[in-house]
Amino acid sequence: MTSYNREQIRDIIFDALGAIAPEVEPALIAPDRPLREQIDIDSFDFLNFIIRLHETLGIDIPEKDYAELLTLNSAVEYLTRRCAAQQ
Repeated sequence: MTSYNREQIRDIIFDALGAIAPEVEPALIAPDRPLREQIDIDSFDFLNFIIRLHETLGIDIPEKDYAELLTLNSAVEYLTRRCAAQQ
């Protein structure tokens, strides 16, 4: 299992968002505002974002935890914890 730091997790999040919404400018994403509002993606796109994170990071993200991925900051925190727990 690969270990990721916060910056790497952040980059992976931006890559996953860019795959779903190529027009996304990472520098314009406010860290504490809901991602879906900022990049105007629907629930299907949000699910694809989660699937992409799962595939890239190799961690399970249960549906009950989806709320942990609503903002950039909360997603980085959650994914950093999950990756560390799977070490």
